Amino acid sequence: MSGRAARAGIPFVVAAPSGTGKTTVCRLVVARDPEIEFSVSHTTRASRPGERDGVDYHFVTPEEFERLVAKDAFLEWAVYHGNRYGTSWAELDRPLVRGRDVLLEIEIQGARQVRERRPDARLIFLVPPSLGVLERRLRSRQTESEQDVTARLELARQELAGADGCFHYAVVNDDLEHCVARVLEILAAERGGGAEALRRRFDPGRALAALRGAASAGPIG
Repeated sequence: MSGRAARAGIPFVVAAPSGTGKTTVCRLVVARDPEIEFSVSHTTRASRPGERDGVDYHFVTPEEFERLVAKDAFLEWAVYHGNRYGTSWAELDRPLVRGRDVLLEIEIQGARQVRERRPDARLIFLVPPSLGVLERRLRSRQTESEQDVTARLELARQELAGADGCFHYAVVNDDLEHCVARVLEILAAERGGGAEALRRRFDPGRALAALRGAASAGPIG
């Protein structure tokens, strides 16, 4: 039996305000770490150009989503910007029973549910260098109206205000390659049982306090 199969798989969660870049970070982490698999969430939102059903999301109707909720099929689910998102127990358990880790890319509401229902989960909060940078990233996507951008920024402020006590780590996505490297470092440390130093280094309380106190678009650390 291989060393990987001998250990229990770990659920890792990456959550972030919209526009922080969590999807890109998560995809690169999974591509570079052979011990982790991506959990494909269910959503009621329409697919975007280039997205594939069963790969990027399981795209379902609101009626189908409600049916799954009634069956207690979800580890976590939340309403975000008018659409429903959820992680099924099946998507979580499939890799774990084979001794592989699983990466959940979810919203902050869902992260709280995972922390309550899965004490073995390790939660990573991605934060932008500043709210000014977040606003520029949202506008640069050019996929949403001014009203949607404003709504997402207000939601991000609310999420940042209520994120205390939920996460084990906070990583600033100031540079994509550096951010991915930090997340990979966290995964390796958690597997090896030597994560205490990294939890101090990527302390969520310190990162969130710095972000909330930032008055400009400059980096927070």
